[in-house]
Amino acid sequence: MNQKFFLYARKSTDVEDKQVLSIDAQLTELREYAVRENIEISAEIVEKQSAKVPGRTLFNKMMKEIETFGGNILAWNPDRLARNSVDGGQIIYLLDTGKLASIKFPTFWCDNTGQGKFMLNMAFGQSKYYVDSLSENTKRGLRQKVRMGIFPSQAPVGYLNDSRTKTIVVEKKKSRIVRLAFERYVKGNMRLEDVAIFLAKSGVTTRTGKRISKTKASFILSNPFYIGLFRYSGEIHEGKHEPIISKKLFDEAQEM
Repeated sequence: MNQKFFLYARKSTDVEDKQVLSIDAQLTELREYAVRENIEISAEIVEKQSAKVPGRTLFNKMMKEIETFGGNILAWNPDRLARNSVDGGQIIYLLDTGKLASIKFPTFWCDNTGQGKFMLNMAFGQSKYYVDSLSENTKRGLRQKVRMGIFPSQAPVGYLNDSRTKTIVVEKKKSRIVRLAFERYVKGNMRLEDVAIFLAKSGVTTRTGKRISKTKASFILSNPFYIGLFRYSGEIHEGKHEPIISKKLFDEAQEM
């Protein structure tokens, strides 16, 4: 039997992984387990990527090598290997064909037997269910925020996301500049290019620090957020945030 063991450790920045051991902690536990169980590690693979969908480069490379030459896997927990049905199915199939001789986990029992594969399949299914449920809960939370009149995304120029209250508040300096941009545009002596230049000279940039473009200026002047509304999923909703311009001024800008 092929005694080549791949040590596989994974961590992502997704919400799903907030309670999961760090890479260093996984490696420490796996190395200690390997010593206790007399497992010889031939390669350590560390991947920092979500497993919610197929496409992990290092994982796929490992699986390809096992499919071609055979091998074994050592991982901290089944959810480090797969959180989607494609990767989980591939692992089970390679166990079926004998290419993957065995999988070892410090936290989970798994033999390459009918019972072992059944338990592993259940673990993969639970991992996927957890991710799916988390996604649904997140979407439900966003819908609830919309019903409460809270825009569930990044605040536009002139506003800030208040992390303490989970609301959107006016950014005084930039909101005055945005209001001036509306007023000057409505007077008819400024084109969109001029609005973009005015915002840039006033120190207003995108969130990444880039200069406001003509397209971005057009988006700002047509964004109903500034009169207390917001767009979400193709619909207009009434927001709880403070307007920074009047509806009359906004309507005049749309006419322009």
